[in-house]
Amino acid sequence: MTTATARTGVDARKILSENGALGGLVVLVVALSILAPTFLSTQNLINVGVQAAVVAVLAFGSTFVIVSGGIDLSVGSVAALSAMVGAWSSAEAGLPGPVALLLGLATGVAAGLINGAMVSFGRLPAFIATLAMLSIARGLTLVVSQGTPLATPDVVTFLGSNLVPQVPLPLLIMLVFFGITGFVLSRTYAGRSMYAIGGNEEAARLSGIDVRRQKLVIYALSGLFAAVAGMLLAGRLASAGPQAAVGYELDAIAAVVIGGASLSGGVGRAFGTLVGALVLAVLRNGLNQLQVSPFWQQVVIGVVIALAVLLDTLRRRSR
Repeated sequence: MTTATARTGVDARKILSENGALGGLVVLVVALSILAPTFLSTQNLINVGVQAAVVAVLAFGSTFVIVSGGIDLSVGSVAALSAMVGAWSSAEAGLPGPVALLLGLATGVAAGLINGAMVSFGRLPAFIATLAMLSIARGLTLVVSQGTPLATPDVVTFLGSNLVPQVPLPLLIMLVFFGITGFVLSRTYAGRSMYAIGGNEEAARLSGIDVRRQKLVIYALSGLFAAVAGMLLAGRLASAGPQAAVGYELDAIAAVVIGGASLSGGVGRAFGTLVGALVLAVLRNGLNQLQVSPFWQQVVIGVVIALAVLLDTLRRRSR
C-alpha cells in the first residue's frame, strides 16, 4: 500500500509538472470571467486567440532553439525585417505579392542560418550571436524602410484577415504551426536531435549526430517561424513598421518557459508553448478588461515570467 501511495504521489507530481501551465491558464480564465463579465464573450475570446497568434508562432520557433539548449534573442527583429523586406519588394520594387512574400520568408531563413553559422562554426555563445543579429536585423529594417511604414501586398494583408466571418486566419495559422512544431519535435530526426543536443551536446556528438549541421537547421527553423510571425503582424496592421515586434523575443521566450520548457535544454513541448502564449494573451487581455494601467501590466507579466523560471529551477533540482 505504501509503495502504491508513493507511486501515486510521484505520478501526481509528474502530471502537475507537465501540465502546470494549463492549470494556471484554467485558473486565470475562471478568475477573469468572474472579475470581467465580458471576458468570456465569443468576440473577446477570438480576440485573445488572434493576439496570441504572433507570439505563439514566434515561440514555436524559439521552442526548437531552447529545447536544444540555445537561445534566440533576434526573433522580434527578424520578424520585423522579414515583413519589411516583403513590403518593400512589393511597394518599392514592384514585385508580385506572392514573390514578395517568399522573399520575406527567405529573409527570415537567411537570418536564422547566419545565427546558426555563428553559433556552430564561429563558436559564439548563442546569447551573443543572436543579440548581434537582433541589432543587425533591426538596423536593416530601418535602412530598408527609411524609418517609415510601408504598405503590405494583398497576400500578406490577407494573412491578417478573416477566412470567413468569426474565423480569423491568424488563429488558424497558429494552430497549423502548432501541429508542425509538435510533428517536428516528436516525429522527426531533427526533433530527436534537438532533445539530444539540449540534454548533453557532447554525448549527442559522440552518438553520431552532426551537431553543427543540426544547429543550422534549428536556427533556420527559428528564423522561418519568425518571418511567418512578422507577416502575420504586418497583415493585421496592413503595413510593415520599422519598430514592429519590439520586445516580442522576450514574450516568445517567456511563452516557452511558462509552457514548461527548461532554459538548460532537453525539455519542451509544442503544447506547453501554445499554453504559455495563451497565458500571456489572456493575462494582457484580462488586465485591459479590468482597466489596469499598462505600466502595472508590465509588472504583473514580469512577475509571471519570474515565477515560471523559478518553477523551472525547482523542477530541475527535484530531478
